Amino acid sequence: MFDLIVFDLDGTLIDSRRDLADAANALLESCGGGPLSEEHIGRMVGDGAATLVARVFEASGLERPAGALERFLAFYDQRLLNHTRPYPGMTEVLDLLGLRATLAVLTNKPLASTRRILEGLGLARHFEEPAVLGGDGPFPRKPDPAGLRHLSARANVPVESTLLVGDSLIDWRTARAAATPVCLARYGFGYVGFPRHELGPADRLIDAPAELLAL
Repeated sequence: MFDLIVFDLDGTLIDSRRDLADAANALLESCGGGPLSEEHIGRMVGDGAATLVARVFEASGLERPAGALERFLAFYDQRLLNHTRPYPGMTEVLDLLGLRATLAVLTNKPLASTRRILEGLGLARHFEEPAVLGGDGPFPRKPDPAGLRHLSARANVPVESTLLVGDSLIDWRTARAAATPVCLARYGFGYVGFPRHELGPADRLIDAPAELLAL
């Protein structure tokens, strides 16, 4: 049914919540603040590193110092693969989906970190290099639809035959803006707090990666 499947990264392909939380807490602690819970920080992920940094300082009641983003990225760079893993069954699902469709990644995470994670977890082989777009590339970050539309055009696939798989409201809004179908991963940490009343009858939901095969 779908000729192109575009994946979000954090909370969809990979469970990176602990490493993101550890990096954010290391930053807060370096500024004299106390740690936030992993769950709390997980709910802040999705709009890119700069927004995550702003949110953790706001939640901590601390003034954000100059250079906070760069310091966070340095802390996170040291922790990219400490605990981050593909969700259970994801590697096998990508093996099978790759036989049926073109696969791509669209994330608001910086591209260099994205590539290191995909390589480190053995997932890079599923995605051609130009089919991986990060939040610091030539296109605006999600929910702007430009990156998703570009991936569809690159694969010569119409938007109605493209499926965006994500876990957050940001992903849902991206698909809506691009007029592509969407599948939301309820197992992802970005799905917490998703406004269920916004879901439409055509929106797909999965509770495990293997359920993608039925689509």
